[in-house]
Amino acid sequence: MITQEQLYEILPGNGCVPQWHQALTQILPDYGIDTPERVAAFLAQCAHESGQFQAIRENLNYKATSLQKTFPKYFPTPELAEEYAKQPEKIANRVYANRMGNGDENSGDGWRYCGRGLIQLTGRDNYQAFADSVQGNLEDVADYLQTFEGAVQSACWFWEANDLNTLADLGDIKTMTKRINGGYIGLEDRVEHYNRIKEILCG
Repeated sequence: MITQEQLYEILPGNGCVPQWHQALTQILPDYGIDTPERVAAFLAQCAHESGQFQAIRENLNYKATSLQKTFPKYFPTPELAEEYAKQPEKIANRVYANRMGNGDENSGDGWRYCGRGLIQLTGRDNYQAFADSVQGNLEDVADYLQTFEGAVQSACWFWEANDLNTLADLGDIKTMTKRINGGYIGLEDRVEHYNRIKEILCG
C-alpha cells in the first residue's frame, strides 16, 4: 500500500515516520483507503490539515488582531478580542460554545472537544460519534485522538462518514476540500500535496 521509504519522502522533516507508517498501514485498509488515488487524497488532506502530520491538536493561541480576523462573529470588537487573546482554553470555550453538541461557554466543552487528530475532529457530537464507532468512551476520546493510532483512525472515520473515497476515486480534490473544510481554504496546497504524493506512490 505505502512503504516507509515513500512516507519519508511524503513527510520530509517529520521525526515520527515509522510510527505514522505503522498506524496508517494498520488502519487505512479497514476503511477502504486502499488504492493509490485514495491513499494520495487521504494523505494530502491530512498533511494540509495537520502541518505535515506534526500538529494533531488545534492551535488556538491567537493574538487579538488574529481573533478578529479569524472569528469576527465571536470577537466583533478590539476590546473583546484583547480580553481573550493568547488564552487558548478561553478562546475555544467561546468559539465552540452552543454548537456541535457543546454546552455554553462556561461548560468548558469548547476546550474539551477542540480540534484533534489528523483531520481536526471538533465538537462533542463528533467526539461521541467517533467514540461509538470504535466502541470507546467519550471521556477517553480526547487522549486517544492524540495518539498515532487515534489521530489516523479519527481521520479515517471522518473520511468514511463523508464518503470521501468516492471523491478520491474521481480525483475531485475541490469537492473533497469543501466537505472537510466547509470551504476551499488551502485548496492549492492540498492539490499540490495530492499530485506530489500520487507521483511518489505510483513511482
